[in-house]
This record gives sequence, C-alpha cells and structure tokens, in this order.
Amino acid sequence: MVKRICHGATNCPVARSLDAIGDWWSLLIIRDAFRGRRRFGAFQKSTGAAKNILTTRLRGLVDYGVMEMVPASDGSAYQEYVLTEKGLDLFPVVIALWQWGEKHFFEPGETPPVLRDRRRKKPIPELAVLAADGRRLRHTGTTLMPQF
Repeated sequence: MVKRICHGATNCPVARSLDAIGDWWSLLIIRDAFRGRRRFGAFQKSTGAAKNILTTRLRGLVDYGVMEMVPASDGSAYQEYVLTEKGLDLFPVVIALWQWGEKHFFEPGETPPVLRDRRRKKPIPELAVLAADGRRLRHTGTTLMPQF
C-alpha cells in the first residue's frame, strides 16, 4: 500500500483539503450524508465499502472535523454521523463534482439523475465562478496574489 503524504504544511488550500477529503470513499460518504444517511450500515450499503475501510474513512472525517458522531436520532443506543459546519460547507464541492460527472461521464442516451431545487422542483443551474462584479471567470481569468 502506498503511504499517504500529509499536505498540512504546504501553502496550497487544494493540497490541504485533500488531506481531509481526497479519497473517493470519503467523498462518497459526504455525498451520502447530504442525502440524509447517518448510520454506518447505511453508508456501507450505499458505498459498498468494506467495514475496515469505512471505519477508517469515517474516523478520518471525524478527526478532520468534517463529521461528528452524535446519539442516534431515534433514541436507540447507536451513534450516527452528521456533517459539521465544515462538512456542510462542502455542498458546492459535491455539486460541482456531480455536474462535472453529468457532463463528462455519461454516454449519449444515458440519463443521469437530475439534481433539483427541492422547493421549486427545477434543475439546479451549472455552478460558475464569478468575479466580484458578476462576470463569469474561467481559469485564465484568475491569478494568485501575494497576501499583504
């Protein structure tokens, strides 16, 4: 097995973020948490992850503050996993991945599931990176500036 490298000391927000959520199991768990899943068994059934892998990923998400363990909502002796504020802030990341996958990984004739606004039942428009004045930005329209 390849040893993971910790990027916490780098000066790159992408690299640091990947320490917490940079494997596919973690992102699938986060996706499922947004779908309302909270229990180990529900995550396992949905993702198909082996128990040891799921245990490790959930522990990591808790350690990084993306999820927390809380008493079961039904009053049973079980614990549940819920997204923290940090985890909830991943919503646009998950939506961006969803939309990217819709665009690039479905064959003609395949119909991906449609993500809709719950209240209005309309499809969610494509996410865009906007400048402060509202212009849509592409990668060529941004630059990294030193902090002052």
